[in-house]
Amino acid sequence: MSLEITLRLIEIGVSLALLQRAAEHLPSKDQILFGAQMVLAILLIVGLFRGPLIGALWMLGVAQLHRFDGPYNGGADKMALLALTCLGVAHLFPNWADVALAYLAVQLIFSYVISGGVKLLNAEWRSGRALCGVFAHSVYPVSENLRGLAGRRKILFAASWAVILFEVAFPIALLHPGVLVATLAVAATFHLANACLFGLNRFLWIWISVYPALFWLQDRLISA
Repeated sequence: MSLEITLRLIEIGVSLALLQRAAEHLPSKDQILFGAQMVLAILLIVGLFRGPLIGALWMLGVAQLHRFDGPYNGGADKMALLALTCLGVAHLFPNWADVALAYLAVQLIFSYVISGGVKLLNAEWRSGRALCGVFAHSVYPVSENLRGLAGRRKILFAASWAVILFEVAFPIALLHPGVLVATLAVAATFHLANACLFGLNRFLWIWISVYPALFWLQDRLISA
């Protein structure tokens, strides 16, 4: 995958993720801030003035951090701003575009590996009790039927270790194109499940939008 195609795919993906996030805020007192984000995201999808639009979206992202005293949606907002930063560097400093894209891909890998490492060090996760607590006491809109899973300790024990091992072993996906496709399919399904079960829909779109960086990085590693 060429550098230009990769950048373009990420731009479109991030724009769609920002559109989804901004749409949630239109009927609110912040509708001007997020309405501007929607307009800029649509223009970036079209492909007009890509560099300046990325810069404008980045500044709006910083303004939102100020408005909400930090990333109000945690990792999803951080990943969006990171992607915009790397895209901005690629446009502003073309000679550093490879470095910016590689950095984005590595950070995406770290997002899984570090998450898995934290879980591995946590006794609650290793025993499956953490997932029991998620289903039993989560503030997210889990249905009563799903809350019943809190009592299925063997299933949640197996699910906990499946998540841990998948996240810790994520870098192995770079060894072969087919493995990467399968790994990202599993990762996307994992994010989709979190969106459906716990309402974490923003993680799904912004993480998927950065996946092209992994295909680009794998091509570079194989060719090297």
